[in-house]
Amino acid sequence: MQSGLPIDSALVPLINALRAHGRAVLQAPPGAGKTTVVPLALLEAGFTQGRILMLEPRRLAARAAAERMAETLGEATGQTVGYRIRGETRVSKRTKIEVVTEGILTRMIQSDPELAGIGAVLFDEFHERSLNADLGLALCLEIAGALRDDLILLPMSATLDAEPLAKLLDAPLITSEGRAFPVETVWLDTPLPKAKRLEDATSALILTALAETTGGVLVFLPGEGEIRRTEALLKPKLPPGCHLCPLFGAMPFKDQRAAIAPAASGRKVVLSTSIAETSLTIEDIRVVIDAGRARRTRFDPSSGMSRLVTERVTKAEATQRAGRAGRVAPGRAYRLWTRGEDGALAAFPPAEIEAADLANLALELALWGAAPAELPFLTQPNPGAYGEAQALLGMLGALDGENRITDHGKTLAALPLHPRLAHMLALSGPEAAPLAALLADRDPLARTAPADLTLRLEALMDFNRFSKTRPYQVNRPALARIREEAKRLARQASPTAPSHAPAEMAALAYPDRIGQRRKGDAPRYVLSGGKGAVLDDADPLAAAPFLVVTDTDGNPREARIRQAIAITQTDIRALFADQIAWHDLCEWSKRDRRVLARRQERFGALVLDDRVWKVAPEDAIARAMCDGVRDLGLQPSDAANRLRARVALAREAGEDLPDMSDDILLETLETWLLPHLAGVKTAQDWKGFDLLPALRAMLSWDQQQRVDRLAPPAFTTPLGRRIPIDYSGDHPEISLRLQEMFGQKTHPTVAGKPLRVTLLSPAQRPLQTTLDLPGFWASSYADVRKDMRGRYPKHPWPEDPTEADPTLRAKPRT
Repeated sequence: MQSGLPIDSALVPLINALRAHGRAVLQAPPGAGKTTVVPLALLEAGFTQGRILMLEPRRLAARAAAERMAETLGEATGQTVGYRIRGETRVSKRTKIEVVTEGILTRMIQSDPELAGIGAVLFDEFHERSLNADLGLALCLEIAGALRDDLILLPMSATLDAEPLAKLLDAPLITSEGRAFPVETVWLDTPLPKAKRLEDATSALILTALAETTGGVLVFLPGEGEIRRTEALLKPKLPPGCHLCPLFGAMPFKDQRAAIAPAASGRKVVLSTSIAETSLTIEDIRVVIDAGRARRTRFDPSSGMSRLVTERVTKAEATQRAGRAGRVAPGRAYRLWTRGEDGALAAFPPAEIEAADLANLALELALWGAAPAELPFLTQPNPGAYGEAQALLGMLGALDGENRITDHGKTLAALPLHPRLAHMLALSGPEAAPLAALLADRDPLARTAPADLTLRLEALMDFNRFSKTRPYQVNRPALARIREEAKRLARQASPTAPSHAPAEMAALAYPDRIGQRRKGDAPRYVLSGGKGAVLDDADPLAAAPFLVVTDTDGNPREARIRQAIAITQTDIRALFADQIAWHDLCEWSKRDRRVLARRQERFGALVLDDRVWKVAPEDAIARAMCDGVRDLGLQPSDAANRLRARVALAREAGEDLPDMSDDILLETLETWLLPHLAGVKTAQDWKGFDLLPALRAMLSWDQQQRVDRLAPPAFTTPLGRRIPIDYSGDHPEISLRLQEMFGQKTHPTVAGKPLRVTLLSPAQRPLQTTLDLPGFWASSYADVRKDMRGRYPKHPWPEDPTEADPTLRAKPRT
């Protein structure tokens, strides 16, 4: 078939590659026509007997692609070409091409691993690297290798670095040439000032573009909030005949269709999120304005929370966006950054498998019966994030101790919800459907509304009454969408499940995010999973002793609570009785500077009851005191420090002795100090504790003998008197009367080091400090003798001190 689009030139080599290999990778730039031409070309080629299944990352794109192909055939959807998206199906027995959203493929595979009746699977817009697309491709590759060698696989992409994908598939790479029409790129002359709001800069650029160009305008903004604010800025300034059309994923289908349909008159300005980067063709677009931002979900395994972050667009995304301007005619792409800044952009956005919550992936793989490493993923999931996902599933009862799926896990996998919400729906029945739909969607109340989840439920159940009694702005289309989803989920829930109050339902979904208010004025909460969260001081929930936190900003240090519901301790006990247990704790309190022995009844990190542990074992107290010692420091006595210094000197001399340095002693307290800490519980007790016996106990009898021999505690003078050796300096040191060293012909040493000897006068004043006593006798002594004889005539000052007898006595009277 010939469509007149650039993809036509690639159809023959593509079909030949699929005939020869059964798989290929198609790389085609935006506007080439791959989405609507390739499936029809494969159908016309007739080399597959089964249906052609094409995956799209978004519902709008799936529906639009199916409608476009059906229109090409002169048919309605549901005949040769149909689609299957969440909540809506248009297929029949005649359907040969079925366009589905990516999660539906996973459900089809899990229910029928052979994919009976499917001849080919096409992965459109694979460059988006969604988690479901990566999983779907990995499962299809395993099916093709083990069960279906006739299954045709074709990933298609606009901007993907396709070589690694072609290598993974062991398939040829087919490339289609460029866009149908050229696109001129316009950059800013100078970088955008940091103080300037994105919406202000974007709206100004839109007005400039409208003055310089003709035709429809497509504007890329990161999210609904920026779209609404830009819309408000533009409305009073738009030239006559221009129509603003928002386009984002949470809009009703009819509004989305209106945004992509041709304008009845005048010029259309579409304010869109990244939803318009994909296979959508928006009629009459000649101009693209790229605000240069993309919103992504980032999951933090350490906090177990996801958060939306706004980041710089990547080169691949910018290329994809600019391509929208050249789909139907020559166009122009304005970029809200400079040419110089363009070079600093990352090449590609991260794959979702690298940054997203992996709970669904872990559940699907457990259901499939394989570990990630056993499947041919283009990018393997992070082991830490995957382990956190398995831990959550274990907490929900979806996996057993060996990480194998349980019967409850199979129930959760069959529900079209995050495992948390599926767990809640499975245990609470149809009554939980409104809450599940609400928590699965974006908040229908404005961000300025209080955090209380019951307000959202009130608005959902009775909007008219809510609007009359509550002063909060409500997103009515979002409420309508949530209501419809709730009806669909209610039909899938078990009618026999027990009834629960909303707070109990929320606790079932978020057992790790039940918060207990900390002591103090500020509404700070410790969550059952061990993390911290904080509520706005003015929020009506701020006094609640317990909350279930259902939404936060994802801050890993202390998340700000955006949505929560109050729960009672009675409800917590009823729901999680099997997980609540008493724990005996001995802990060092830095604040109290003592060991506190408590018996605590805990649910996760929450303390439901706290009592003094009056009969705490001495061993437990001593272990806690070790932490106290680390807090307070060793505080050794002079005698203990002398022993440590002697041991260190002997170690330097080559002896195999324990290391008694501060760092090692503090690190190994439980080994050497623990047995000696009986009765020590407070900082005051520790202050009076003598470390010397504990340090001595580190040495065996033989080691003590070697230390005494190499580094003795005292020096024996020629008179036989023992003088303690000071080991605190760089040399061991003694001080004694000069006359006591008479007759000493060699310099005393310790562990091979000379003693520093300070010789004193009869009045105990230093006369000389030396490391060479024989040298002193032979040189300086004469001057000392000359000076001291007159000052201390009653004391002996012999000419040759080496031959004199040591003494501490004065000369006898004559």
